[in-house]
Amino acid sequence: MVDMVSEDNGLLSIEQVERRVQEQTRAKRTRDRRAELIYPFLAGIGLLIVWELGTRVLNIPIYLFPPPSAVIVSAVKNWELLLRESWITSVEILAGYAVSIAVGIPLAFAIFRWPVFSKSIYPLLISSQAMPKVAVAPLFVVWFGFGLFPKVLIAFLIAFFPIVINTVMGLASIEREKIYLAQSMGLSSFETFRLIRLPNALPSIFAGLKISITLAVVGAVVGEFVGGDGGLGYQLMVANGSMDTPLLFAGIAALTVLGVLFYWIVEVVERLSMPHLERSPDIAGSV
Repeated sequence: MVDMVSEDNGLLSIEQVERRVQEQTRAKRTRDRRAELIYPFLAGIGLLIVWELGTRVLNIPIYLFPPPSAVIVSAVKNWELLLRESWITSVEILAGYAVSIAVGIPLAFAIFRWPVFSKSIYPLLISSQAMPKVAVAPLFVVWFGFGLFPKVLIAFLIAFFPIVINTVMGLASIEREKIYLAQSMGLSSFETFRLIRLPNALPSIFAGLKISITLAVVGAVVGEFVGGDGGLGYQLMVANGSMDTPLLFAGIAALTVLGVLFYWIVEVVERLSMPHLERSPDIAGSV
């Protein structure tokens, strides 16, 4: 006999109730995804309107603080320049980011696996982050010239640390009961790592990857500031030297777009890698 529940003076089977709940859940996810796009867009439009009106009402000179309309005009006028320099900076960002992943994740595995290695290398990692990269960037220019390599190296040095730390934390933060269960099932150490420990660490690993991609943007720009002959960072210095403030803001906007785009790509990869993982509700919605 099929269990029945009453709703609106009618009868629904348990399967119908579950299907309705699933439909409501999917509808809520769709609304949440739309809100993730609509709310930031509206907030950005409001900010631009306030910015535009503020600069015009206060009669602020363009060379000090240009209105958004002047920045847009400059971006349209110099779109070929911005596109070309964005490509150069993108290559530096992605190369530094790739090296950060290639070095950071195996290094994190080694730190987690061998305590002696961890005690030996961990203080050096902390010291490398305490050292200001802007101070050592001129040395890279002296050693390696003005080509691509010093920019990639600086981006790597700035970006790899979050990958290492988050990967180690993800590998270590697993319930001991899961390890006991794997041992009771006769899984080897490698199988336990592959089937239990690594999937459990993926959220933390991707958190480090998302932080790292934004830092790679900073690293590439720092490299271009110090020893660049191209890229958005170099163009920012050129625009600043010629007091072309609208172009300066347009370059900053292009860098922001690059950072957001690369962050979004990493987030898409995260969702594809962990389709079963539910995103936690936002703070405002949980109050």
